[in-house]
Amino acid sequence: MSERKELQSETGGALGADAETLRVNAVSAIAHFGPESPLTLDSGAKLSPFQIAYETYGHLNADKSNVVLICHALTLDQYAASRHPVTGKPGGWWATMVGPGLPIDTDRFFVICQNVLGSCMGTTGPKDIDPATGKAYGLTFPVITIADMVRAQAMLLDRLGIRDIFLVIGGSMGGMQTLQWASAYPDRVFAAIPIATTARHSAQNIAFHEVGRQAIMADPDWQNGTYLDTGTNPAKGLAVARMAAHITYLSEAALHRKFGRKLQNREKVTYGFDADFQIESYLRHQGMSFVDRFDANSYLYITRAMDYFDLAADYDGVLAHAFKNTKTRFCVVSFTSDWLFPTSDNRQIVHALNAAAANVSFVEIDTDKGHDAFLLDEPEMFATLRGFIDSAATRRGLNA
Repeated sequence: MSERKELQSETGGALGADAETLRVNAVSAIAHFGPESPLTLDSGAKLSPFQIAYETYGHLNADKSNVVLICHALTLDQYAASRHPVTGKPGGWWATMVGPGLPIDTDRFFVICQNVLGSCMGTTGPKDIDPATGKAYGLTFPVITIADMVRAQAMLLDRLGIRDIFLVIGGSMGGMQTLQWASAYPDRVFAAIPIATTARHSAQNIAFHEVGRQAIMADPDWQNGTYLDTGTNPAKGLAVARMAAHITYLSEAALHRKFGRKLQNREKVTYGFDADFQIESYLRHQGMSFVDRFDANSYLYITRAMDYFDLAADYDGVLAHAFKNTKTRFCVVSFTSDWLFPTSDNRQIVHALNAAAANVSFVEIDTDKGHDAFLLDEPEMFATLRGFIDSAATRRGLNA
């Protein structure tokens, strides 16, 4: 754990940590894996060297039995419960879930959140330098999968001397990683909470991702993926990709409640193509603010990883076989208004777990907030997850 200690001494509390960092005892770190530790990818390529950026909260207990691994969604990162270094947003993207006294209680658990492989917040991805050329990887970076992300995470935990995980949890793409963890490493995962997710990306979702990728690649500043070398940035294309995706994270009811057909700072339409409606202005803001914190090529790679995800594919198409003889306890969560990963997708996971005789509970949260409900204030979700986590912790012998 020397790398973590070294980075803690560089970024820890004594050197200007803010209130959010102190609240959860946040430590940011980077683990480096050299030529002696290549990562073999599903494509057959080997990635070496590479690094994983991660953040931890709370304290590891003596027998290392209180580890909670948070797997983040597509455009999120390792800053689940602390101030984001780029946007300055306090609290973290899951401040409602992670912290002292919250369902993922940092006074009780040692929480790890890693930036996924292929992303752009410290873990190796297409924007990083290829040691073979001295230039950014761009499209020469190997295509990755959800399984590749999880294998990299497992390598980090091995490096930290952590074998067993009390709980793996994540929503959306984080839920895919959660399922992959439970399937690939069933002897290491005591409990798992996949939220608003699926065991196989649908044709509709692949289609939405392709629209976003084509928007990026149609931007002249994309430069066939070499924009970092040419000093350009396909900001317009990436913004459009984000706008299209963001619509899928919401529900029609939520959009109507928040925006309806309200006009943006005007009393009547302009009969032009400015942002007449509030929803147009909102989406433009979402798109342009996104380009300040995310890399266009990373967006291509990570959406492709989600498209390729099909957990049953390696088990003759039978999803239950992916969880054969599992001892992991599961809690599957869906939302009534989520049309990106609807309840039917989550029920398929539950049915497969039942067929595998797994210990599984399921809850469908009644909400009109859409797919992003797992990131928002949902008291029923908090109560459900707190109950499941507390019960699993008792069975694990982790007393409150």
